[in-house]
Amino acid sequence: MSVPDRIAPLERGPLFRFADWPSPVVPQVAAGVYTVWLDGDLVYVGMSGRGWTADDIARRIERGEQKKGLWSRLNSHASGRRSGDQFCVYVCDRYVVPTLTADEMRALGQGQGSLDNKTREFIHQHLAYRFVVVKDGATALRVEWEVQAGALAAGRPALNPR
Repeated sequence: MSVPDRIAPLERGPLFRFADWPSPVVPQVAAGVYTVWLDGDLVYVGMSGRGWTADDIARRIERGEQKKGLWSRLNSHASGRRSGDQFCVYVCDRYVVPTLTADEMRALGQGQGSLDNKTREFIHQHLAYRFVVVKDGATALRVEWEVQAGALAAGRPALNPR
């Protein structure tokens, strides 16, 4: 599969809203690449399956493993939890924090409310994703780098360009 064929679905494929997560079309076990969109703007590209070979994926499926790779990565992003999820940290810093009022910041400082909840709300209200499944983690990493470098017509992602 050529580079344009491999990345085209990341820009022109079906668009899935995080508000509708979990999605039954995302495979339970897969290496893959995904793009995240805000009103037609590319904001992020990510990958899953780092270090997985095609044989690793086949064994995971054969063993009946569930919710690994692409599914677990998108699930983490949909949660809005910033701990251990760089995407959620980026979204919070760039899109959530600048909208906070003084009263909201004061309340957060007093332990009332949660930036994770506000991040999750933003993700579910405003963001959508596209994805492709690839044969292994090495391919996923190459595709992610291509998109980070600007291989899509949309240009480089706002939150994690290369």
